[in-house]
Amino acid sequence: MEKSALVYVTLVLVTVLLGLYVDNRIYVPGYLQGGRRYGLAYGTDRQQARNRVAEFAIYCLLTGVSACRIAVGNDYWVYRDNFKLIAQERHVSSETGFNLIVKWLQGLFGYDRYLPVFAFFSIVTVFFFVKALHDQGSYYAFSLYLLLTGGYYFNSLNSVRYYLALAMALYAQKYVLRGAYGKFVLWILAGAMFHKSVLLVVPVYLAARFLAASRLKKWHYILGGAGICSLVFGQDLYREIIFYFYPYYRNSAFDNGQLSYANIGKCVCVLALCLFFGREGIREDVANRFYFFLNLFGLVVYGCGSFIPEVSRVGYYMIISQVFLLPRIVAGIQKKPLRRLAYVGVTGAFGAYFFLLLREMYAVDVRLLPYLNWIFN
Repeated sequence: MEKSALVYVTLVLVTVLLGLYVDNRIYVPGYLQGGRRYGLAYGTDRQQARNRVAEFAIYCLLTGVSACRIAVGNDYWVYRDNFKLIAQERHVSSETGFNLIVKWLQGLFGYDRYLPVFAFFSIVTVFFFVKALHDQGSYYAFSLYLLLTGGYYFNSLNSVRYYLALAMALYAQKYVLRGAYGKFVLWILAGAMFHKSVLLVVPVYLAARFLAASRLKKWHYILGGAGICSLVFGQDLYREIIFYFYPYYRNSAFDNGQLSYANIGKCVCVLALCLFFGREGIREDVANRFYFFLNLFGLVVYGCGSFIPEVSRVGYYMIISQVFLLPRIVAGIQKKPLRRLAYVGVTGAFGAYFFLLLREMYAVDVRLLPYLNWIFN
């Protein structure tokens, strides 16, 4: 592992240390319910001011690493070629919103000025990640650590359109929990202007919210079993629907039918932790139940949906909620020795996953390392 990997390691350490200055626990319930109308005081108290200073520093660091990159990511130069095609008003497969913004930025900065285009999408993507942590991260530093070591932020240096949509979906979860379904749908429609796969979260998030607010009955289990059976026996139908929207995925390198064992393992471990040590928190907290069901859906998708091209991306819309669920469950464990053990276990597991992720970043189909930026390189 060469020296530029230390940029990513240092970024994790410094931002998580800054995150320790953020204490959101008394504010998140109000953020989720709707702000000042639900108990948050007007103005800013000392802790909120401290939170915002630390969060702004975190945002600047994350944005700086992302926005200043050059030649990082296996699709970096593919995007650069697409930027030129968009400026020439030629056909590209990307969505309308993405194309319009790229064309506007190239009109502003000049043809083939691709660095400002990448920087713009970095600024926006990181904003939605950090804002989601601000609104939903009761244990901010822990959630930030999971977001970084889980690979969501670092993978956003690749697949620009998808990770912007993922960040917007994570941000929009608060509207589902708040019951502001109109705002939720509008934000997802906005995300679909950059990657239409995000439309999947509308039925999925609404179903998870419905189950979170309900006492499970027999028909819930029957319907859930029918959904799993449809994934097992209705693969051809699902594939035709997918290829209608993404025809270029058919028989591509992404259409390989491989199981994502790492993500299956993560889902199983998270759900086991919830069931063995967080039953009370799951039972009494609607937000915890919402995140729990999203992870259950993610396990079903990873376990039964290997026929889906890029199944990891489909599942990410669901399991990214782990960054909120795990800190809440671990903090709710009553017995102190078990709580400490859970902290060490979760932190160590995600740290090991991040180390393996760093090693894979050199692969030709990833190329997130070596890290280069236009300031020093």
